[in-house]
Amino acid sequence: MRWLFALALVSSACGKNNDPPPPSSGVPGAKPESGPRNGTTGTAMTGDERARAMFESICATCHGASGQGNGQAASSLPVKPRNYTDAAWQASVTDDQIKQIIIQGGQAMGKSPLMPANPELAKDPEKLDGLLKIIRAFGKK
Repeated sequence: MRWLFALALVSSACGKNNDPPPPSSGVPGAKPESGPRNGTTGTAMTGDERARAMFESICATCHGASGQGNGQAASSLPVKPRNYTDAAWQASVTDDQIKQIIIQGGQAMGKSPLMPANPELAKDPEKLDGLLKIIRAFGKK
């Protein structure tokens, strides 16, 4: 008789919750792991922070950390990279023109073909605006 009761109990519990259990870190009350952020946990980098990281790791290679066109790769280039501290150049170019050069690259904009295109930035306006701020800040020094 007990086995009949146990069978009835198990049968009535089956199928009540067909949803999978929620994700777990494995330990109740555990602190989140440290490490790179994937945009779903923790604090994501701002557009300005992403722009600074990109400028320092990519743009400064040619344009230099000081924006004077004197990066490590500049000496091997046949055309010297843009000097962002040049007040005359800063006054001659609009924000939209700078953004288009960054997105489309130099060749598409009638500039040096060695300036690479960054089309992914068209979908990241905050990062693009951050790069623009960095470039404009060099003109105010």
